[in-house]
Amino acid sequence: VQLQASGGGLVQAGGSLRLSCAASGLTFSRYAMGWFRQAPGKEREFIATISSWSGGSTSYADSVKGRFTISRNNVKNTVYLQMNSLKPEDTAGYYCAAGPPGSERYHHLYDYWGQGTLVTVSS
Repeated sequence: VQLQASGGGLVQAGGSLRLSCAASGLTFSRYAMGWFRQAPGKEREFIATISSWSGGSTSYADSVKGRFTISRNNVKNTVYLQMNSLKPEDTAGYYCAAGPPGSERYHHLYDYWGQGTLVTVSS
């Protein structure tokens, strides 16, 4: 199983980025997908999750609600994180993860993790 995250970079505050996570080696549609982030010296933080199959259920951390949107394309085996109105405090490594239905925001329930993509937001 591989999860390949991409789309990170340097952006000014108020800008936008779209992260992608391409999955292979698993039946993608069966898995809940999540995005987490970790800043230097801080613990891993839940960002967003989307349910398996049609992705009809999503959940967000309060810190990103209304600014970030998670979505999935089961044909392309890819999950996305659209990030708008970025703030300097959003600077972190962003990681995608795949887990069984119900994994929600609990990182220890996720089975597979990507390598991360770095997002840097300048003020």
